Amino acid sequence: MLRFDPFHDIDTVARQLLGESAGSARAPRFMPMDLFKAGDHYVLNADLPGVDPGSVEVSVENGILTLRAERSVPSEEGVQWIASERFAGRFMRQLTLGEGVEADKISATYQDGVLSVTIPAAAKAKPRRIEVSGMSSKKSIKTGSSS
Repeated sequence: MLRFDPFHDIDTVARQLLGESAGSARAPRFMPMDLFKAGDHYVLNADLPGVDPGSVEVSVENGILTLRAERSVPSEEGVQWIASERFAGRFMRQLTLGEGVEADKISATYQDGVLSVTIPAAAKAKPRRIEVSGMSSKKSIKTGSSS
């Protein structure tokens, strides 16, 4: 699926101005992720294949969830590269959390190159049924004519 990116050309110019060669496979642009709700919690899965588990960091500060990781750059001395398509370097992704989550109960695991972050929904944000009460009064309605 192709997506239109109106800022692609601006990103390319910015990378060139900052000394990063255009199309460089060595500089990651993003951390691909999925985010979904399952029951009473949200799950974020981010692809980080080949990342050292010790470099993975998940933090929350002022309602911002930050994911950080680093894949080491392989030694390049005496190497003649034939192809170099794997990203290396530091990865970071930030998401703003709404008020409907329990930030102090967020948990994370890293397995098989996937960082999974579980974000519990706050009790106040969970759907609940509200009982409707009211006074019931019965009215009698007479029908027909009286002679």
